[in-house]
Amino acid sequence: MVQDVVLAMLAKEPAHGYELRRRLRAALGPLGEAMNAGQIYVTLTRLGKAGLVTSQRAEGLPDRPERRVYALTPEGQQRVATWLAEVNWPKPDLAEFHLKLVAAATARLADPVALVDAQRREVLRRLRDAQRAALDRSVDPVAGLLLEGVVLRLRADLAWLEACERVWAEHDPTGRKAGA
Repeated sequence: MVQDVVLAMLAKEPAHGYELRRRLRAALGPLGEAMNAGQIYVTLTRLGKAGLVTSQRAEGLPDRPERRVYALTPEGQQRVATWLAEVNWPKPDLAEFHLKLVAAATARLADPVALVDAQRREVLRRLRDAQRAALDRSVDPVAGLLLEGVVLRLRADLAWLEACERVWAEHDPTGRKAGA
C-alpha cells in the first residue's frame, strides 16, 4: 500500500522524501504520526529499483543540504492509474482507501466522489452475493456465522463510503472545502 500511495503523491509533482512524509502525515492526520522518514526513503529506493521512480540531486539552500528529488517514470504513472482504478474490496483497508482519495484529489488524478462510487458498486455486488449465500438453507449454521459477519462488515463499509461521499462532495477536487 505505501508504495502505491507514495507513487500517487509524486503524480502531482516531484518531491523529496521529507516533503512526501509531510504530505502523507497531512493526509492521515493523527494516524500518520507513526510514519517515519526512513520508511519513506526505503520505499523510494524500492520504487527506484523497480523502475517506477527516478531521482536526481537538487541543490540545497544555504541552510539546507542537497536533497534527492523523486519523480515518476511512465511505468510509475501507469501503476498509479491502475491503483486508482482498482475496486477490489475489502482489499483496500480504510486508511489505504482514504489515502487513495486524498492522493487522487491532491494530484488531480481522479474525482474522489467517482472513486467512492466505484467502490460502492463493488461493495454492493459483494453484499448481494453474501446475502444470497446467507439465505441458502443448506448452509451449515456455523458456516452461516461467517456469512453473517461478511454481510455486517459490508454494510458497515457501505455506511463509511456514504460518509466519504458526503465529505468529498462538499470539497473541491483538491480536497479543500468548496468556496474556501
